[in-house]
Amino acid sequence: MRIPFFSTNRHGRFAGMLMLCSALGPIPLAWGDEDPESLDIMERQMEHLQQQQMSLQNELMAMRQQIAQHRAHLGGTSGGSGTHPLQVTASGGHVHGGWTPVEGRGAAAHANGGEPVGRPYIGGHSDPMPMLDDKPTYESVVAHREEDLIAHMANNNVGPHNRETVGAQSAGALGSKVFHLGPVSIILGGFFDAAALVENRQVSSGIFNYWNAIPFRNSSNYHTTNFNGDARYSRFSLMARGQLNPHLTVAGFVETDFGASAETTNPYESNSYVPRLRQAYLTLDDSRANMHFLIGQAWTMLTPDRVGIVPRQESLPETIESSILAGQTWSRQWQVRAVKDFMQHRLWAGISIENPATIYDTTGFSAADDNGEYTLANGGYAKIGSNGVGLSSATTNYSNEIAPDVIGKLAWDPKWGHYEVEGVVHFPHDRSVINGVGENHTAIAWGAGGSMILPVIPHRLEVRLTGLAGRGIGRYGSVLLPDATLQPNGAPALLSSAQTTAGVIAHPNKLIDVYGYFGMQRSGRSYFDEGGQAYGYGNPMSSNMGCWTEGSTDCTANIRSVEEFTIGAWYRFIHGQYGTVQAGTQLAYSRVNTWAGMGGAPATSLSEIFFDFRYLPFQ
Repeated sequence: MRIPFFSTNRHGRFAGMLMLCSALGPIPLAWGDEDPESLDIMERQMEHLQQQQMSLQNELMAMRQQIAQHRAHLGGTSGGSGTHPLQVTASGGHVHGGWTPVEGRGAAAHANGGEPVGRPYIGGHSDPMPMLDDKPTYESVVAHREEDLIAHMANNNVGPHNRETVGAQSAGALGSKVFHLGPVSIILGGFFDAAALVENRQVSSGIFNYWNAIPFRNSSNYHTTNFNGDARYSRFSLMARGQLNPHLTVAGFVETDFGASAETTNPYESNSYVPRLRQAYLTLDDSRANMHFLIGQAWTMLTPDRVGIVPRQESLPETIESSILAGQTWSRQWQVRAVKDFMQHRLWAGISIENPATIYDTTGFSAADDNGEYTLANGGYAKIGSNGVGLSSATTNYSNEIAPDVIGKLAWDPKWGHYEVEGVVHFPHDRSVINGVGENHTAIAWGAGGSMILPVIPHRLEVRLTGLAGRGIGRYGSVLLPDATLQPNGAPALLSSAQTTAGVIAHPNKLIDVYGYFGMQRSGRSYFDEGGQAYGYGNPMSSNMGCWTEGSTDCTANIRSVEEFTIGAWYRFIHGQYGTVQAGTQLAYSRVNTWAGMGGAPATSLSEIFFDFRYLPFQ
């Protein structure tokens, strides 16, 4: 786009102002909707556009003056048309590509002493200024990326994540600065994280709650408090985005942190945690057909959203603990997703084909080897998976899977709130060998659920409710309860599962977020007895006799349910062009209940205090 020639006469200035007003005029009609937050955004956009126009005018005047002086020094004329057009490349905003201003004809303006010469604004909400014959679009004026634009067009009084909030950070929020490599826009995100916790039990998982490992009274860890702090959840993300045509956009997104451990990782000297892949996917969005495609590793489509079915708008608790919350539905995995929206982005329908996995509980079954084989009661064995080879972890058993998980979701964004219904089908698969005869087994696991966000006070106080229930889907909850155990013939025996969360989140002002949540996940049981031996999950004949005696190993303690209560707050005490610095604290109490066996039904608990500091340079 060419920068217009700014005339120094009165008629030229009047035409320029008229052009700018005509470009900005339609914005209140599209965005107002009696929404104070939208009005604030418009005012900031108008102010920034005015500042940018003045900065560019000053810059062009200064460059013309320099050219005139240079030509005068060489013996040329200062007012000639010139045969060498000046070209300057700068940021082109969020929606359109870069622009190239070209020196126009006419006398060079003179910048006499006065204000310092401005510089083109790189990044942020920098948009090209339209010429008189341009037809500015809503996107080019407002300068919002597609996910934000959709959210505002279908305003449900919940709104998209504010980029500085922890919920947005968990979902993969991007910053407001935009850089350009030719026609490709580069947007960065992430933060530097320094978190710590104090807990009344020794659980060696850091700020990631692994509820399955909370010790019972028979473990010395039950009687030991623990402090742990690290920076391993510092995060970096990048999105590359290109506009193929006015209606078609392609983007790639990658997000990493240092949450993984290597064989040499230790807490004694270097604390050298290693990078891991959180998300990596590409998207294709067609605004004319209202179709949205995603392929790669991302949050499962079962994860609740805030608006529509839009990547990086997942509705996740603001907790410090990296395991999020007991009962939260989530997973990050490979998928192929197709979504269509209707009724001006208010009704959404999506289907996703996602990478499968099955968590088996093998209580009572002895391992035939260390490669996913378990001895059956009749002397045969069941093969439920294989240890990783090649570039996969040799200590991780990868379950046998015959087909991907299939997930469907409907989302509705009326004027008030966000509502979802969803379902999933999963196909656990294994093989058994009895008396030299092998047989494959496939079960059909399923689940159904939904979520809602109720903006009690729009953009200030909201209530979030989520739930998912079914059979064989325990791994979609934060607690990672088992999906299945084994039948006498080695076939998968699906376990019923249910999980739910409820939360209240307050944003009293732009600096503070306060939250409180309850989460719960529970599992059913499936078992049988053979030859006086108890097999399966939750078997009442399993022994819990030693669960109350320190040092005893006679404690089966199959988990029946896990509950968590938590409250916390975040305070953004520094915010500016250099980013955001925030501090947070969280109190959490978790309780683990077990299925009764011989000796009773033991229970345990965990109390934690989290502290965290984050610097977000791009938000």
